[in-house]
Amino acid sequence: MSMADFKELLKVLGKGLPSRPVLFEFYLNERLYRRACKEKYDVSTPYAIMRTMVRSFEYYGYDYATVRGSEYWFSNGESQEKATVSLNAGHCIVDRISFDRYPWMDAAACDYSALQRIATDLPRGMKVVVMGPGGVLENCISLVGFDNLCMMLYDDRELVGDVFERIGSGLVEYYRRCAAYDSVGALISNDDWGFNTQTMLSPADLKEFVFPWHKRIVEVIHNAQKPAILHSCGNYSMIFDDLLALGYDARHSYEDNIIPVEQAYEQFAGKMAVLGGIDVNYLITASENEIVARCKKMLERASLRGGYALGSGNSIPDYVPDEKYFAMLRAVSEKEW
Repeated sequence: MSMADFKELLKVLGKGLPSRPVLFEFYLNERLYRRACKEKYDVSTPYAIMRTMVRSFEYYGYDYATVRGSEYWFSNGESQEKATVSLNAGHCIVDRISFDRYPWMDAAACDYSALQRIATDLPRGMKVVVMGPGGVLENCISLVGFDNLCMMLYDDRELVGDVFERIGSGLVEYYRRCAAYDSVGALISNDDWGFNTQTMLSPADLKEFVFPWHKRIVEVIHNAQKPAILHSCGNYSMIFDDLLALGYDARHSYEDNIIPVEQAYEQFAGKMAVLGGIDVNYLITASENEIVARCKKMLERASLRGGYALGSGNSIPDYVPDEKYFAMLRAVSEKEW
């Protein structure tokens, strides 16, 4: 019998206090998915992937599963399966001619029916949380190249605006359609904005080209009466007030060398929910006992104020040892993984 209860995550996203500790993770890794699903592991079709995510997240104790809503995508000709990708890879849009020739997908024409179909496969109490096909800034960098984008901001700001408009409007439509399904409990706008020490673009350029689209994404999600989660890596100290003004219900992705989640929680408490935050490098290098202790202390910190779900600072890539991930889970469960 499923122990999932999406209402507990909703309490967290509403900056409230859940009745028990809640887990949150952006995504896991193939090894963990195979371990959870065993012979039922299947990634042969988009719907099979969605079903595998549901089985895996339920197995590890989550109240939801993260999924893609459709095959909507911004292709730059590079493989999506690479472990690491240069910020200058792809760069298939370099001028007005290449912009006009780019084969933009139509978000409205994509097939979202898997979100309807998965409703019959969801364990009782569980919902899916839809992530995006990358974010506003991420996709612009993917299509233009980071170095090229920096030069284009000086040489042709009108073209920069047009690229962001095509990406942003497509993402707004993608989230609008995903949010309409009853199986969807919340939506994640995943868009990295910074490096360890600063934002990728100047705060002024983010305000002009990036943030207006995020505000519209939040609006269409909220119009469907669903919470909007921001997953964004990087240093946000220069844009903290702008971040709050976008209206997201929660933020995910924290690194100890930028700001430990314990400090971030104090910054955001009462303003936005904080999700995850146990640094990925810490999960690799710390002992299992240290991981359990830190996780329990973080849960204790939020035990009276709420607005927190336990998880990693980013995700669980395959180079995180399974036993370290399981140590984090043991902080909220007596189950011996």
